[in-house]
Amino acid sequence: MDINSDMGEGFGVWDMGNDALLLDYISSTNIACGWHAGDPARMKKLVELATHKKVHIGAHPGLPDLVGFGRREMAISEQDAYNYVLYQAGALQAFVKAAGSTLHHVKPHGALYNQAAKDIKLARGIAKAVKDLGGDVILYGLAGSCLVDAAKELDIPVWQEVFADRRYSKEGFLVPRGQAGAMIEDDADALKQVLGMSQSGKVVAIDGSEISIEADTLCIHGDNPHAIEFAKKIKAALS
Repeated sequence: MDINSDMGEGFGVWDMGNDALLLDYISSTNIACGWHAGDPARMKKLVELATHKKVHIGAHPGLPDLVGFGRREMAISEQDAYNYVLYQAGALQAFVKAAGSTLHHVKPHGALYNQAAKDIKLARGIAKAVKDLGGDVILYGLAGSCLVDAAKELDIPVWQEVFADRRYSKEGFLVPRGQAGAMIEDDADALKQVLGMSQSGKVVAIDGSEISIEADTLCIHGDNPHAIEFAKKIKAALS
């Protein structure tokens, strides 16, 4: 299973946090493109590091919301979704090309990701942008969501994404971060969830019910103090 992590969600290159170290334990990086976080200096540095370490490089576009870190919902149209993704991913694609590499995938961030998971029109806008980036760029989308449906409609590659440290609703969506129990804090519980998804294609929802899930790529969040150790455990468990 592919292991991905959201990166570049700071500013400048003087403090890269866990980003540079995590590249040793993942196979795909999703680099913020400046709208919810990130800036050109950090984008360039991470592209260069990922290219050197042979990690797949993806764009991580979000809503234009620096103050809310891209996690606040916005009323946008299908055309807006297309424009936002093509603009941001296109900027990262230029850095990737300059580094002698190829853009591998696009994974929307935060509210854009969650809204498109439930709204087929927004999902189509995102999928069209991914298609127009050219080549064989893959769309990473929440497993079983509208993002996956839209990618299949447009006949573009799609990898269904699952999460180690997030709880699921009985409908298969991520439980909102502000809701009690949304995050899995214990490494053992997170590992149990990962192995269940990868081995049996099942995950236990927050209400205790069991739902089927398809897992192509696993997201590990790097913005916590134990991210490196957790990434080591996940990689070893999947191996």
